[in-house]
Amino acid sequence: QVQLVESGGGSVQPGGSLKLSCAAAGINFSRYIMGWYRQAPGKQRELVATINSGGSTMYADSVKGRFTISRDNAKNMVYLQMNSLKPEDTAVYYCRSQLLLNIAWGQGTQVTVSS
Repeated sequence: QVQLVESGGGSVQPGGSLKLSCAAAGINFSRYIMGWYRQAPGKQRELVATINSGGSTMYADSVKGRFTISRDNAKNMVYLQMNSLKPEDTAVYYCRSQLLLNIAWGQGTQVTVSS
């Protein structure tokens, strides 16, 4: 059974930084595409960033140059370093794993950017 557990969310002022972590269990982690998604109140869940098994990354235009996704296959962990945070980054952030049609989600962690 796949388990994805996010941590590292919290409240930060605009311009600040946070690092999210996602611990994965129950999967052959190194084979999976891992991603971070977010959902703001009243909005649909949207892609933030993904990293594939080879380490190639993809980012939403809104976070390019500010966020960095990375993974540690030895620890079954994926991270999202978020810098220069803006109020519009406020959302629940979800970790996602995917291998072909096998998709799993974490429970989410709240990120609030406010002065």
